[in-house]
Amino acid sequence: MRPLHAAAAVLTILVMGAAIGAGGRAVLQGENGRVAARAQAGMAAQSDAPATAANPRPKAARPEAHSRAIDPEVVAPPPLQPEELERVEPRAPLSDLALAKPPKLKMPDDWNGTKLFQPVAPAAGMIEAKGYSVAISGIDIVRQDETCADGGKSWTCGSRARTAFRAFLRGRAVVCAVPPEGGRDLIAAECRVGNQDVGQWLIENGWARAAEGGPYVEAGEKARTAMKGIFGPAPSLAGLPPAPAPVAAAQPTQLILDPSATATPPTETTATPPADQPAPSE
Repeated sequence: MRPLHAAAAVLTILVMGAAIGAGGRAVLQGENGRVAARAQAGMAAQSDAPATAANPRPKAARPEAHSRAIDPEVVAPPPLQPEELERVEPRAPLSDLALAKPPKLKMPDDWNGTKLFQPVAPAAGMIEAKGYSVAISGIDIVRQDETCADGGKSWTCGSRARTAFRAFLRGRAVVCAVPPEGGRDLIAAECRVGNQDVGQWLIENGWARAAEGGPYVEAGEKARTAMKGIFGPAPSLAGLPPAPAPVAAAQPTQLILDPSATATPPTETTATPPADQPAPSE
């Protein structure tokens, strides 16, 4: 009985294995068939679709979204009637510096002058600049070496007048009615610094004499009466420190290489023996 049971068990196992193998092959064949069918359907759809379908269509650019939407109905003028608004004139500036362009000084209409930069005054009433040598018209120039009397004493009023004239100019540009090109000859012309007439300033302060028949005769008489400038007393030197005393010239010393000098014989000197020094250390 036992061998018969063992044979039946082996046969049963073999039958079950064959059944399992047949079922697996059937399932695999069905799956492969479905995959092949889907592939064939996809290829057929691609062949039927137009050729342009492979190229992707460009997407339309979207407008950028603003951070804040503006509504014309919300952003509007204040709720006022036009007749309630009043237009007023702007206030005047507090000063000329507040203007974008400061007002220019208006010169006389008949004034045609040439700007002479960095003028040099060799004398009161004379200007040299830009190749021009100009004498202020209507005045008598006070020379640099001219002296004036004050109580029987003379003082250098010419150099004093020149110093005052240089302080008035201060290197500012002078506008004179001179020809377009300069020359070496002395030119008599009217000059101005800004709106100030140079000749008028010299006469009023007494640093020049008014020419006879000129435009400054009346101003010259006033300056003479008021004893201004060269018509006044000599400048006071009381506040200045005293002048230093003259120093006597030193006697000339004898030259070293003077051949006429007598050579004195050198004196004999005895050499001083050197002091005992310690022996060098080993």
